[in-house]
Amino acid sequence: MKKFEDVIKAWKENLVHKVELASLYSKSPVAHKWKCTYRSLVIRELTFWRVTDLIEQAYLLHKNGHALGVRILLRSAIETSAVLIYLNRRMEAIISVDQKFSEFIEFSDVSSKLLLGSKNESTNLSAINILTVLKHCERKYTGISKIYNDLCESAHPNYEGICAGYSEIDHENCVTKFGVFWHEACHSQHDKLFFFIMKLYESEYNEFPKVFDSLESWIVKHDKALELLQKST
Repeated sequence: MKKFEDVIKAWKENLVHKVELASLYSKSPVAHKWKCTYRSLVIRELTFWRVTDLIEQAYLLHKNGHALGVRILLRSAIETSAVLIYLNRRMEAIISVDQKFSEFIEFSDVSSKLLLGSKNESTNLSAINILTVLKHCERKYTGISKIYNDLCESAHPNYEGICAGYSEIDHENCVTKFGVFWHEACHSQHDKLFFFIMKLYESEYNEFPKVFDSLESWIVKHDKALELLQKST
């Protein structure tokens, strides 16, 4: 999979190492006085770092025949990709309707939760449920929820996660044989899954600048109305 390794190498070479608020502010003081724009850019780059790390680790496991680990990491890569898809869709929802000021105020809260939300109360914000995020993704990428759910079955101690993964049943003789059977059952699926997730993520990452630029312009256009709405809430 030389081509795959080349893509990973290119991704790692293009990782962004910092986002500077000062440079954003100099570009558009009005747009970037609203903290959600900075948070959105940071979320974009954080997801890129995480997806790159997950995919690279999953590929190392794939080459060494550790199929269960591959599936768990690919599941996480889909969740991480879904965060960026969700972010893009929420920005698109704002700019698609010229006067959607309340949507923007809500988006500010969403960007905070995507960046700082937690399930274990390590932060003061609650994380957005990943199933809620995936519902939005399904509207654009039909079938992504099915792929995610299949990977979840491998990650969880359900039938596939335990029985199918570690046993073979001889029904005729009523004998259960134990072993590790993930490789035989799943290995052939993984090449397609790798490329599906990477293509999906890359598409959303490259789509972000266009949507973000439109959001900047929208904010500048409606800044005064947004200020009044924020003061009244």
